[in-house]
Amino acid sequence: MAREFTRVGVVGLGTMGAGIVEVFARNGVDVTAVEISDTALERGRATLTGSTDRAVAKGKLAEAERDALMARVDFRVGLDALHDVDLVIEAVPEHLDLKQRIFAELDRVCKPETILATNTSSLSVTEISVATTRPNQVIGIHFFNPAPVMKLVEVVRTVVTSADVVADVEALCERLGKVDVTISDRAGFIANALLFGYLNHAVGMFEARYATREDIDAAMKLGCGLPMGPLALMDLIGLDTAYEILDTMYRRGGRDRRHAPAPLLKQMVTAGLLGRKSGRGFYTYERPGSPKVVPDEFTPLAADAALADGTRAIAKVGVVGSGTMATGIIEVFAKAGYEVVSVTRGAEKSAKVCEAVKTSLNKGVVRGKLSETDRDDALGRITWSATLEHLADVDLVVEAVIEELSVKKALFASLDEICKPGVVLATTTSSLPVIDVAMATQRPADVVGLHFFNPAPIMPLVEIVQTIRTSAETSATARAVCAKLGKTGVVCGDRSGFIVNALLFPYLNDAVKMLEASYSTADDIDYAMKLGCGYPMGPFELLDVVGLDVSLAIQRELYLELREPGFAPAPLLEHLVTAGYLGRKSGRGFRDHTRR
Repeated sequence: MAREFTRVGVVGLGTMGAGIVEVFARNGVDVTAVEISDTALERGRATLTGSTDRAVAKGKLAEAERDALMARVDFRVGLDALHDVDLVIEAVPEHLDLKQRIFAELDRVCKPETILATNTSSLSVTEISVATTRPNQVIGIHFFNPAPVMKLVEVVRTVVTSADVVADVEALCERLGKVDVTISDRAGFIANALLFGYLNHAVGMFEARYATREDIDAAMKLGCGLPMGPLALMDLIGLDTAYEILDTMYRRGGRDRRHAPAPLLKQMVTAGLLGRKSGRGFYTYERPGSPKVVPDEFTPLAADAALADGTRAIAKVGVVGSGTMATGIIEVFAKAGYEVVSVTRGAEKSAKVCEAVKTSLNKGVVRGKLSETDRDDALGRITWSATLEHLADVDLVVEAVIEELSVKKALFASLDEICKPGVVLATTTSSLPVIDVAMATQRPADVVGLHFFNPAPIMPLVEIVQTIRTSAETSATARAVCAKLGKTGVVCGDRSGFIVNALLFPYLNDAVKMLEASYSTADDIDYAMKLGCGYPMGPFELLDVVGLDVSLAIQRELYLELREPGFAPAPLLEHLVTAGYLGRKSGRGFRDHTRR
């Protein structure tokens, strides 16, 4: 039988601590809430009151429930108030010496059988536990912010934590309506170890002026379905907090350069640019603590103003290719009012592409997203061809053929001879260098990358990839076209992975390395990222959907170009691909899909 916790203590009533108090009190557990001073205690009380009042206003909590919740909380100053609790959770700032002092005092104050827990997100639970005479009763209980909403709790056991303590805490998490993942004491645990490498990489990308803050954040939200972009999320977390977590993981986690804080991060913290809480971080906010972003000197011009001059008129578009991506791009341009010439390698392929476009448009009609007239008009704008010469009078060519550089270079050389002067030549490559394709022509200034995401009719993002030879006019024209298509175009340089893949796939690779090290299971890692970070899919779900072979190829390209040791493909990923375990398409990847 699991132990019954009748009264718990919470030390530290900042945002996190007050949220933990609310979680326990909402679930009928009496709480002794402790702060260091009367002033801090009143701040904590106000935080809890504000949270519960908002829940009442939103209809998520009845007034009587709120009053009963508040009645369960005993606000006190000083650790001595915790002498009779069954469990204490510490939620003070992430400083090891501070936590050790608190745990030494809790060890003196609390009953011998009291479990002592830390909510640390990055520090060593083991190092905290040795400040007590009961390290076997010390455990990590890592809630996620906001604690009343987020379902995940990481239960962190040390090498000496009692099995009974772990079992009691797991049962408590279930009582609280949380999903727990139990792991050993390692820097960053699951969620932060995977999340902060990605966030740090995004800061480095911004620091290098590879893309704007707005474009980096839009790319990850629209391209991956994430709830927030990485730089906006850093502002929410707090840049000082992020720096401390990264620095701790770097020092404790084998000095992986992926976790070495980006120099810009340290500079911003030193300058007091801490994110939302200070009113300015990567973005500027209406006031300290406000979530409302206001324009500043780095805010880009409105789209209309930015595109007012220097764009070429695009009326007729050629699309070369017969695969899924080409089919989707044809549909997107035709629905947006462009005349489209579809070119494939033969009449049979043209017929298949035509049928696929018709089927997709008909589905739009059935679902009420397209009228029959709009469907017929879109189809009427498309000309089907098997001859590149029919692209002689188009204003824009979008290439969507196989991802082989030799094939693309040969195609662009042919387009260079066939197309009229001033045409924009675009490649949809997701991994190859655009400059290599551009230099196959005599007009590299007119070549740009337009990386659509699959399925093109649905996904709202397009990465606009500029080479060092792409003209400003070509880039502006590409942005204008994306806007007319109803897509969000994000501009970046010609570097492996562009924005989305360069940030996404190292994170996926880190997850494979975590599994490979037997630190946690694929299920628990997926739970951690979905429930702890709000990701639409866990990393192993996503890898199986993308295809392990595709993922490995992208990771290899990133590693070969950037030569970053942390980007080296995980051996487990290579072994699975060699064994033919490619994900859903082969029936087995990280999971067996034949039994579903």
